[in-house]
Amino acid sequence: MTTRPLPPPSTRAQLKATALEAARIAGAILDDYARNGFRVEYKDTVNLVTDADRRAEQAIVETIGRDFPGHRILAEERGQYEGRDDEYQWVIDPLDGTTNFAHGYPAYCVSIGLEYRGQCILGVVLDPTRRELFTAETGAGAFLNGKPLRVSTTPKLTTSLVVTGFAYDVRDNPKNNLNHFSHFALRAQGVRRTGTAALDLCYVAAGRFDGFWELTLHPWDTAAGLVIVLEAGGQVTDLSGAPFSIHQPSLLASNGLIHQEMLDLLRQA
Repeated sequence: MTTRPLPPPSTRAQLKATALEAARIAGAILDDYARNGFRVEYKDTVNLVTDADRRAEQAIVETIGRDFPGHRILAEERGQYEGRDDEYQWVIDPLDGTTNFAHGYPAYCVSIGLEYRGQCILGVVLDPTRRELFTAETGAGAFLNGKPLRVSTTPKLTTSLVVTGFAYDVRDNPKNNLNHFSHFALRAQGVRRTGTAALDLCYVAAGRFDGFWELTLHPWDTAAGLVIVLEAGGQVTDLSGAPFSIHQPSLLASNGLIHQEMLDLLRQA
């Protein structure tokens, strides 16, 4: 039984319904732009944004604002939307995997998380290309298209498939994760890099990956996936093994069985 504070059941149902509606609307917008074209702008040398990001974010914000006008919203593209109700904060990424989307690579998603009194309690991640909807509520389990999710039972790193990602400043930042990547490439059964942290977390929850680490993440990358992994029976910490907060950059998520091995390897590098 969870010890985290939770809203009343009727409110939780309304919150989930709004998150699902917003994710589906945003997913339809991404589908439309993927079929009909979009504009690309560059924030810097490699970090880009499309009009699909902005339109999907606007739709999510409008849907949440219609149902919960007092709630705060933290969004990737437009930052913080202030609200009078400090108990709730929605944390949204309208298009996680923008680089993939811009290149026509079908690995991207809509990610919507919700904090209540500082704790993430709801996660919805929609992959519009595969029609996969990942959902979780604190204390209520995690699901993929309505079917329960559970992390893998792989017991050792040597037989594990793990995943990671690299920040946009990988060319300039000495903390670029390349040393960790090489260590895991020599120890794990395989290492992947999908380009979307939200789906990486969902795939850990679904048992498709056994573990995931990354050094430079933002709240909108992890808010939804954190709940989904935990509710699927996984473990999430920072890279030292301490409790994880979405407001810190480094994360390690796993099936729990290989968590210590991954921590040990990360410390070596």
